[in-house]
Amino acid sequence: MPQTLVIVESPTKARTIRGFLPKEFLVEASMGHVRDLPNNASEVPAASKGEKWANLGVNTSADFEPLYVVPKDKKKIVRGLKEALKGADQLLLATDEDREGESISWHLLQLLAPKVPVKRMVFHEITKEAISKALDQTRDLDMKLVHAQETRRILDRLVGYTLSPLLWKKVAWGLSAGRVQSVAVRLLVQRERSRRSFRSGSYWDLKASLKKGESLFEAKLSKVNGKKIAVGSDFDETTGSLKVGSSSKLLTEEEAKKLAEKVMKSNWNVEEVEEKPTVRKPVPPFTTSTLQQEANRKLRLSARETMRCAQGLYERGFITYMRTDSVQLSEQAVKAARSCVEKRYGSDYLSKVARQFNTKARNAQEAHEAIRPAGEIFRAPNETGLDGRDLAVYELIWKRTVASQMAEARLTMMAVDVGVAGAVFRATGKRIDFPGFFRAYVEGTDDPEAALEGQELLLPQLKVGDEIASQKVEPQGHQTQPPARYSEASLVKMLEKEGIGRPSTYASIIGTIVDRGYASLQSNSLIPSFTAFAVTALLEEHFPDLVDTSFTARMESTLDEISTGKVKWLPYLEGFYKGEEGLEIQVQQREGDIDPGVSRKIDLEGLPCVVRIGRFGAYLEAKRVGENGEEELLKASLPPEITPAELNEEKAELILKHKADGPESLGEDPETGENIYLLFGQYGHYVQRGQVSEDNPKPKRASLLKGAKPEEISLEDALGLLRLPRLLGEHKEGGKIQAGLGRFGPYVVWNKGKGEKDYRSIKSEDDVLTIELARALELLAMPKRGRGGRTALKDLGTPKGAEENIQVYDGPYGLYVKQGKINASLPEGKGAEDITLEEAIELLAAKIASKKTTKRKKTPSKKTSKTKAKSSTKPSQKKPPATTKTGRLRASAVRVIKPGES
Repeated sequence: MPQTLVIVESPTKARTIRGFLPKEFLVEASMGHVRDLPNNASEVPAASKGEKWANLGVNTSADFEPLYVVPKDKKKIVRGLKEALKGADQLLLATDEDREGESISWHLLQLLAPKVPVKRMVFHEITKEAISKALDQTRDLDMKLVHAQETRRILDRLVGYTLSPLLWKKVAWGLSAGRVQSVAVRLLVQRERSRRSFRSGSYWDLKASLKKGESLFEAKLSKVNGKKIAVGSDFDETTGSLKVGSSSKLLTEEEAKKLAEKVMKSNWNVEEVEEKPTVRKPVPPFTTSTLQQEANRKLRLSARETMRCAQGLYERGFITYMRTDSVQLSEQAVKAARSCVEKRYGSDYLSKVARQFNTKARNAQEAHEAIRPAGEIFRAPNETGLDGRDLAVYELIWKRTVASQMAEARLTMMAVDVGVAGAVFRATGKRIDFPGFFRAYVEGTDDPEAALEGQELLLPQLKVGDEIASQKVEPQGHQTQPPARYSEASLVKMLEKEGIGRPSTYASIIGTIVDRGYASLQSNSLIPSFTAFAVTALLEEHFPDLVDTSFTARMESTLDEISTGKVKWLPYLEGFYKGEEGLEIQVQQREGDIDPGVSRKIDLEGLPCVVRIGRFGAYLEAKRVGENGEEELLKASLPPEITPAELNEEKAELILKHKADGPESLGEDPETGENIYLLFGQYGHYVQRGQVSEDNPKPKRASLLKGAKPEEISLEDALGLLRLPRLLGEHKEGGKIQAGLGRFGPYVVWNKGKGEKDYRSIKSEDDVLTIELARALELLAMPKRGRGGRTALKDLGTPKGAEENIQVYDGPYGLYVKQGKINASLPEGKGAEDITLEEAIELLAAKIASKKTTKRKKTPSKKTSKTKAKSSTKPSQKKPPATTKTGRLRASAVRVIKPGES
């Protein structure tokens, strides 16, 4: 029987599609990309190792020919696909319908070299109707899309692998640069600079509690003797004073208190009543960018987590394709959404005509629909069988899509001015006359019904001349606040607004920024590091175009024009990299001008010292007069919790003082008589009993608990930490139970004997210093979780002859299997529901084998060991891989750290 081979990216997608195709169709998964540019020198083929361009993976002398290799973990997959192709009389490439999907199909075509007819099959949702339609409308591979994606890939490689080695030499080893990544980092740094230069201003106003009849309402002071009262927007952020030319009245605390006393004794009368009807229209359905933003705001999901979740929903047939810039809905989707509105909310809540939206984002591609529930009939969230994050994200998409076809919300905005003793107080309110789409969806709110109640702020019926009773008048002081740091949502919004990068890449870009130490994520805010400041300053001075938002946006537009055929890809690459002002020439000309001492220095005004980037992070450097009267250089590491915006003169002086004078004692240990010190090291603050000496080379130390503030640590706290681990008691089955503090935080452990121990992390509501035996036994009775408190997604069972079972977890870097202490990442495209016990055993075996290989490579010969022993008194220094005169890595040097690519 004739057979058709269909290739998709993932097993989940393959399984879903398989249910909609005839039996003679064989569906296989490529597990994502089957080949790529080499990750490191070990992947470079022997024939190319001696070439100057080998480290780039792109032959810049031969029309930028990329050096594509099949990674080790994909060779078995490629062999399987070739074997499946032998029995086929037709090949359908059914990868995703965007540029990346087109590129994967092209790579498959190049590798498999089929001798049977080949067609491209595209669809934006995985439903029976969509798959049937796609089978009838197959097409040829779109080489314009392929060239656009390959150009983007090559461009990213040229930027990342040309600039990153420069940063290793001029700033710090292991740093990375990227076409979009570096621009995003600069946005974070610019915002932090604004926060640092910000000067807070103070102002006062009055809040009045008023009453009319039985109705209470609040009003705020707006004018005094005809002059507007100053508010936050009237202040200059750089001076903390009122803006030049401002006519607003700035109230002092004393004036506010006197005015409060005066108005309380006077009569209050309504001077003006204003009611203004307004209409709110629903927002468009989700694009990739807006889904990431709203999931971050409402669900507190990172961009990476959102896209992983959306990918799974798409591949299982719940939503349409999740990488899209379009806000358009198909006719089928509009009908489905309007049907949902009519059934659930009634015809009154249906918009009069079907509503369509136009995309406003720069460089938008209208290739797909908006993200919506899949199918001709939208499944209600409670009918999907989904749970957890999957359900939350699906519900978000369902609500937003349905709301787009609902009637506008009609509101009345109210304002009342009340006069008293020459002052005017204003009360504002809002009445919802018809909720419309608010019944289904309110941006930034989880519960629309609760949001309706919260949004409505009613005022009593008032008319001009009415007398009002004052219940209370309260002076209120305010401080102007610095610009807010970027959250993931606001950074994604800014990148899209400026036309930088593609929304589909934002998740990986933000992930790389955090993973590489350019920023930390705290309380949903992205806080740039001192390293980010140093790298940004270097790029701004020597390669300003590469971190300029306008230049990067124009580059993005050009890449889009390549996809439509308006611009030729090869001349563009030639100009960008090898032109008179090309990147290669710029790096060669400017590398010698960049002084590492200057590039590692961070200029921050108002400090009594210099901030530099060192091997172990940022540190302070200051010149001080030593005990012998001579000037000497004092260096002190910066605590990781201090950010560039928070480092001021006072904190810097304190850090330097502790370094110069030695640690201050918190007090004496009553048991030993030794002093207890609070110190700061490479990994943060810690406490120590006694000083380092010949008799005591390794005094007892303990890290502070997570969230503990160094300035609040008492002697009692320090002694408690130093006495860990502490014995809680005996287990009824035998063995001791202890509480301690380890590298992953506080824990309780049951020592069963013969080296067998059972650990549990201590919950945030418990204290390792006070936890008791009963609570420890409760924790030990709970199911064991993975690292980071993760619960297993799936238990694959226990292999024959083994003692420990294998489980699937979802970690910060994706899905992985775990058996005991061994973890192994799942291949790209492999889902928790697809992995089998046999496949997991293979992955774990490969991981164990790779560890053994690494150890063998690291085992020194006897001669080497002797040499090391002789030089053991000298401080060890890591040397970066060998480089050429231009600073590029030689092909023989294995790249340990892969530069970030956007």
